[in-house]
Amino acid sequence: MTWSASMQTNAMTKKLFPALLIAAFGLSAGAPRAHATVAQDAVRADLNGIDTVVLHTTAQDVVTVAGSLPAGDDRSPAENVALATLTGAMLDKGTTKHDKFAIAQMLGDVGATVGFSVGPNTLQVTGKCLRKDLPLLLSLLAEQLRLPAFSEQEFAKLQKQIAGSVRQQLEDTDFRADDDFSRAVYPTGHPNRQPTPQEILAAVEKTTVADLRRFHSQYYGTTGMRLVIVGDVDPKAAQASIGQAFEGWKGGSVPPAPPKANALSAQAVQTVYMPDKTNVSVVIGQPTQLRYADPDAIALRVGTRILGVGFTGRLMATVRDKEGLTYGIGATVANDTYVDGDWRIEGNFAPALLDKGIASTKRELASWHDQGVTAAELTRAKSQVAGTYLVRLSTTGGMAATILQMLNAGMPLSFVDEYPHRVAALTLEDVNGAIKRHLDPAKMVLVQAGTVPGATQGAAKP
Repeated sequence: MTWSASMQTNAMTKKLFPALLIAAFGLSAGAPRAHATVAQDAVRADLNGIDTVVLHTTAQDVVTVAGSLPAGDDRSPAENVALATLTGAMLDKGTTKHDKFAIAQMLGDVGATVGFSVGPNTLQVTGKCLRKDLPLLLSLLAEQLRLPAFSEQEFAKLQKQIAGSVRQQLEDTDFRADDDFSRAVYPTGHPNRQPTPQEILAAVEKTTVADLRRFHSQYYGTTGMRLVIVGDVDPKAAQASIGQAFEGWKGGSVPPAPPKANALSAQAVQTVYMPDKTNVSVVIGQPTQLRYADPDAIALRVGTRILGVGFTGRLMATVRDKEGLTYGIGATVANDTYVDGDWRIEGNFAPALLDKGIASTKRELASWHDQGVTAAELTRAKSQVAGTYLVRLSTTGGMAATILQMLNAGMPLSFVDEYPHRVAALTLEDVNGAIKRHLDPAKMVLVQAGTVPGATQGAAKP
């Protein structure tokens, strides 16, 4: 659920990696040798049903863990849309062996961290520790996954916290625009379609600890689980610790294939009126019908970068810097790791500048789509994309997250090494062709949330 990001506990955060230009596609200074040899150096094995990857790098004494299992929001029943998130949010509230304070002290004493977050498709787990403390970290991680206490008192606190966060987000124009956009472009049953805030609040209120226990029993287990460990680690020792921590744990399941989003048939405008706001959040976009592993996915991402990523993107250069119509605007391809995703432009405009801002944005979108990108823009974008990617791989956390993402997207380990070279091989025909094949500005949804001039409270879509 989009709202869950602001209410996650501990390490439940998302990271954006800064762009950095790196000439050619060699390694940056000081980067682990594993950048170019992940497929050869990583040790992959099935341990008690868990798909594990262990990669030793030159990072001294630091180890990062990233994992996932298919217990995301798409497993929540239609009658309780918050069940997966509520279950995941209780994992760090204590186990049947240790309360949350004891676990926090054990981790804190060695400077280690463990975190959980629930997304549309998976429960994500993260951890970081020193080399010597990896067995402890894996033991506590497994304990929290396998034996959550589901305390009545802790759950009552969580219900109040989440309900308060949802109500707070109802006042956020960015959230309201994104939330409404998801229901405009994704069909019922698609993991990327968000339930309404009203549905979430009702589900949070009616959920019981017994519901959490049933969900945990049904969907938590080693089936479909992945665990990636990167850093100053001995693969054999790490595998032994994983085997010991998760010994005897079974269960879980892989979800059925969800319905794909259909192409939109016509342009549409939806308004979420919010009184007394100083800005209007705008989302313009459509489903791509593409997954990350599909052939055109990389080309579309690189082309999208040219339109709307950073200050070198056309949208920021024109709509913001040249015309002064917004403080921030950008374009992205999103939500396509596990299922087909979407393409969108997101921007914020003062109510008095809304019409001009939207007109300027649509003009730049049409020019980019119809005329394509230039050779100079493509050369710069390819360098930026490859540079950002290599910077991400230069940390244990970035490497672990990248390997996990690639595997969850259905890509082989070798793709981690191949990605910069695939970007380098893109041609103008590849990029401009992908833009035209998968996007149509004449059939996009425009969602505007805030104090929209001329609109009234009745314009808000339920």
